[in-house]
Amino acid sequence: MLEEVERWLSTRTWSLTDRPLHRVLAAKQRTGQSVSVVLPALNEEATVGDIVAVIRHDLMRQVPLVDEIVVVDSGSTDRTSEVAAAAGARVVHRDEILPRIPAVPGKGEVLWRSLLVTRGDVVCFIDADLREFSSDFVSGIVGPLLTDPDVDLVKAMYDRPLGGAAGQGGRVTELMARPLLNMHWPQLAGFVQPLGGEYAARRSLLEQLPFPVGYGVELGMLVDALHLVGLDALAQVDVGVRKHRHQDGQALGRMAAAIYRTAQLRLARGHLGRPALTQFERGPDGFEPHTHSVDTEERPPMTDIAEYAHRRAA
Repeated sequence: MLEEVERWLSTRTWSLTDRPLHRVLAAKQRTGQSVSVVLPALNEEATVGDIVAVIRHDLMRQVPLVDEIVVVDSGSTDRTSEVAAAAGARVVHRDEILPRIPAVPGKGEVLWRSLLVTRGDVVCFIDADLREFSSDFVSGIVGPLLTDPDVDLVKAMYDRPLGGAAGQGGRVTELMARPLLNMHWPQLAGFVQPLGGEYAARRSLLEQLPFPVGYGVELGMLVDALHLVGLDALAQVDVGVRKHRHQDGQALGRMAAAIYRTAQLRLARGHLGRPALTQFERGPDGFEPHTHSVDTEERPPMTDIAEYAHRRAA
């Protein structure tokens, strides 16, 4: 491990106890910063309501840490929107945001568009499929941003149990993202959960970053933030245990391919072939191939969008 990373781990890796909630709240009140929480959601009616309810109870009613909760629905066919709204979130449908640019499927697309419908100086992203959710996920990762002006982006780190075994989740992280980061961006080797969907950042940083529209958004954001603001502006906080719905092997394969493509684009901006991933499923006549495009479209920095600039000037 690089000496720089060892130093970073000792100075930019924290636990929840390092910043008690009363200290975080005092910093927010002193600096006047506002906090938005965004949940990207697609068919998450079973969990999204509980997450919203916990945040509203703990961090809006009991203490005024969070200023708004926005659920961006990317085309759910279940009751995700109704459940989220009933729990107290403002629900916005992806296709209603910036309609002049047709939306494409993908988590990164939703996160990018959320910048247009939120106001917070600090934006906190939380996946909508978490179970047994604790508001520590929010207070823990926004804490450094509110108390330390030198920090621009904070990732949550946690255990990810799989099938009852501790620490076995995050298979794409261990098999794809971590090797890529260690080999090509070793300064980022200290991140425990580089692909985790729980992180917070200053709007002033997010609006300058391109957003891969799909699964590559977390890796792309880390790499681009490293180049834009440097390692010492990035941090991580241990928030305990993350429980969520695990995907099957083929879905993980598609995720890994998109992440590799995101890395590839950052390693060599140039004329690259349009990649595809062929996977196999057993059918009535034997193994059947299914080919999926993994070309990673990216959205430009939000500061390049006229509607965003107009909103800031208003």
